[in-house]
Amino acid sequence: MPEVPILMPQLGESIAEATIIRLAVSVGDTVETDQEIIEVETNKATMGVTTLCSGVMKEIYATEAQSYAVGSVLGLLEATQEEVERTGVSVAGSEEEKDRALAEGAGVREDEANLHFKTEDGGVFERRVVEPNVKGLPVPAGKKGSLYISPRMRARMDELGLQAADISAIPGTGRGGRVTVEDLESFLEYIDTWPSSPASPMRLAVADAMRRSWMRPLASVGHPVVLDHVLDYRRQQSPKPGLTLYVLRAFAIALREEPTAAGFLMGDRIVHPRAFDIGVAVQVNDGVMVPIVRHTDTKSVPELAEEYALLVDQARNRRLGESELKGGIATVTNFGTFGLTWGTPIPLPNESLILGVSAGVKRPVWSEQVNAFIPVTEAELVLTFDHRVIDGGDAGRLLKRVAELLAKPSEL
Repeated sequence: MPEVPILMPQLGESIAEATIIRLAVSVGDTVETDQEIIEVETNKATMGVTTLCSGVMKEIYATEAQSYAVGSVLGLLEATQEEVERTGVSVAGSEEEKDRALAEGAGVREDEANLHFKTEDGGVFERRVVEPNVKGLPVPAGKKGSLYISPRMRARMDELGLQAADISAIPGTGRGGRVTVEDLESFLEYIDTWPSSPASPMRLAVADAMRRSWMRPLASVGHPVVLDHVLDYRRQQSPKPGLTLYVLRAFAIALREEPTAAGFLMGDRIVHPRAFDIGVAVQVNDGVMVPIVRHTDTKSVPELAEEYALLVDQARNRRLGESELKGGIATVTNFGTFGLTWGTPIPLPNESLILGVSAGVKRPVWSEQVNAFIPVTEAELVLTFDHRVIDGGDAGRLLKRVAELLAKPSEL
């Protein structure tokens, strides 16, 4: 009977590999068309690999906790000739071709060998076990480090998957305090017996994004905002939209009025946003995901509520696709949900702005109307920005405008 290869699909434009986290079927199981048989994790989300036709699972090459490149053969599905003709799927070559492909991989373990074999239409399938391409060594911060990295040191770091930030804790014994290969090897031996745990793809993706973000000159400014108007207004709504939605909407309007603030520098040009699509940071297991809420400047808070709730739910379940994560111009993060009263969030590498909201705190504020201190609920708005694009004064005016808009929640 024809054998249909189960391939690691292209799960997103920038996704080159994925890690197997669950095998939902076993050899010998009968499966239907479009049935999810393997659950995989990329550095952005958890997704499923589905079948292209019905049949019986003949082979499963994939192993849980292993990473596989896009296009790798994860298993073989035995289907009838009628099913193959009905769906138009490609079938695998002969057993001799597969055995010869494994034999050509001599020198590596068979379970890690590249498995490639010709299809009936002349194409080539390939099964590859790969290591995640974003790596890092967690080390404590230190004062000594190296501004110059020698070619020999760079080659060794590339072998280990290390970045310049990863060696900042290592005291250098080279000229001018430079970290040498010997220093690195000595440090690795020193920490070899320390407790450790593997970093998840999500954690590594966050680390990589923050490294790239920090290549820019970032600055943060804060502005207090009285939340009583928003809180009183939302109590009258049914259902009650979350505070983050009001901040998101006010931020979008303020950016629409001053779009340059959300631009990004490219050479000698500041590229302005073409749409006011703003992300919302959502805490997930071992990381943060930022789904994008589209056209936030044209939708009222009630109109945004359903879309926002769906995106947050998908993010927490790691079910966001590439389209829900791309194209944002800025991000809103409500770190006040953790009881924090101050923070300096870092924008994503492709964005110039991130607006943080702290927890509300009761404070006495002087009122000219009653000539006395009155209690109000006040929070801090904190804007971190690319200082190449805007200056502190522009950032302050943007924050002030957001605070003004929050004072009129019925207009949001």
